[in-house]
Amino acid sequence: MQKEQRQETLMKLIGENRISRQDELAARLEELGFSVTQSSVSRDLVELGVVKVGGFYSLPQKSAAAMTVGVKSLQVAGDNLVVAICDSGLASACAVRIDAENLEEIVGTVAGDDTIFIAVRDAKSQRAALRKIWEIFEGSGQ
Repeated sequence: MQKEQRQETLMKLIGENRISRQDELAARLEELGFSVTQSSVSRDLVELGVVKVGGFYSLPQKSAAAMTVGVKSLQVAGDNLVVAICDSGLASACAVRIDAENLEEIVGTVAGDDTIFIAVRDAKSQRAALRKIWEIFEGSGQ
């Protein structure tokens, strides 16, 4: 359970701050009550698909192929929600595509014009859903 909470917190830190070093991430996690080493932070970054962009850690982003179908970004909100930002007018089409995959981690989707709320079962399902949603859209542009 601590690992899931730590990874959720790690994603939030990266999403909200410009962080360039693993030791800085480890220090911030320590401040928040997590007992971590640089090695555990490194493993978490790999598992979560975090990459460095412009010298700073960044949450997983789509490939150029994903852009052709309208998904621009995926963000987490709490333990049970993924928010997908799409090109204007494409959220419903993207939500239909996600729903058609019948992913066991996803409870349901609600789409607006350019935003999809994707309800998931728990934090572990949330991480798996992030990965699988990117896979859906990255494969469609090829």
